[in-house]
Amino acid sequence: MSKADDIFIQNMNDIMENGVWDTNLPVRPRWSDGTPAHTVKKFGIVNRYDLQEEFPILTIRRTAIKSAIDELLWIWQKKSNNIHDLNSKIWDQWADEDGSIGKAYGYQLGVKHQYKEGEFDQVDRVLYDLKNNPSSRRIMTNIYTFADLHEMNLYPCAYSMTFNVSGDRLNAILNQRSNDMLTANNWNVAQYAVLLIMMAQVSGFKAGELVHVIADAHIYDRHIPIVKEIIKMPGYPAPRLIVDPDIKNFYDFTVDSFKLEDYQCNKKKYVIPVAE
Repeated sequence: MSKADDIFIQNMNDIMENGVWDTNLPVRPRWSDGTPAHTVKKFGIVNRYDLQEEFPILTIRRTAIKSAIDELLWIWQKKSNNIHDLNSKIWDQWADEDGSIGKAYGYQLGVKHQYKEGEFDQVDRVLYDLKNNPSSRRIMTNIYTFADLHEMNLYPCAYSMTFNVSGDRLNAILNQRSNDMLTANNWNVAQYAVLLIMMAQVSGFKAGELVHVIADAHIYDRHIPIVKEIIKMPGYPAPRLIVDPDIKNFYDFTVDSFKLEDYQCNKKKYVIPVAE
């Protein structure tokens, strides 16, 4: 069993056994039949993943790593807010007739800002500082831009990354205001672990620790039976993530630059409803 499996199972059991239900509160999300989508949640979950030990991916349930990386590159590399630049349909329900999700996610990372060193967008500023000022405690991104929230089709869930160099290791904190634990938890963990690995490789560091801070970690009411089934599945050792070592430019990475070696996992496909 992978360490990601252990953490996931602990989180899910904790939420189901000790969490707080919102059944007495008005909630925004709805199921496709119009029924309110209620959740049980824990506040302030913090998980730590040492990328020098193993790649944090579930084996008790398959995580579609290629699609996760594709979405990551769509946001962080293409800095796009249009689903026509994405190779999956995971954002279709939030896109308008032109394919736009509004001024959200990649759009925010691509906005340029003026600094004394020059003009950078948020991604290029991180890359610049990692190479030129690695001791800085200001290496971070934030896409929760209040002035633009009214023009976002979905408010950012994973909204901030803080990078920190310690010795020869690059560490990072992923801040997430809300996490649908069944649908997206390990998807987010795996893809931001990949982001940390990418940033480390092009900046001359080893990928260190990814700390995942979740304000509202929740399980939807209709997900509970699926969660109970998944956490009882047998686990396998974590696979190894192979990354093309020749890539030294962040913008040269593609989905094909990454390969999971010996990824054994539960291959059952679950029909998981998504609340809107």
